[in-house]
Amino acid sequence: MVTIKSLNKWANAHTYYPLDLLRIGLGVFLFIKGIDFMSNAEMLMELFKPIQNLAGGMLAVHYVIPAHFIGGILIVFGLLTRWAVIAQLPILIGAVLINFLGEMNTINLLMSIGVLLLCIFFMFYGSGKHSVDKYLKMEK
Repeated sequence: MVTIKSLNKWANAHTYYPLDLLRIGLGVFLFIKGIDFMSNAEMLMELFKPIQNLAGGMLAVHYVIPAHFIGGILIVFGLLTRWAVIAQLPILIGAVLINFLGEMNTINLLMSIGVLLLCIFFMFYGSGKHSVDKYLKMEK
């Protein structure tokens, strides 16, 4: 708990609008990817071909879409950002691995790695000063 408080204090002291815009952009991107996966379920099933025989393959398909929807919205508003990002990490690690296990798509690989690095950054940084989390803490 002390570590999270110290991270929040550091993040609030070093918050800039470009970082908030980056957080909002990440959330919008994840939400749009959730819409993309929902509207094109065949593409999502095709992506999961390399792991379809593993236990939990179908569970993973049903985890991706809601995690992107809910996580994207939470990240945009800066509400429970760290928890939303932690929920995204298995999906993004899987996205990177799928590019190595299945057909290599360089653009998807670079996009997955970029979003994974952004999520790792926001896992430590948090939601920042201009977020619902900060607003709710100030209301107490």
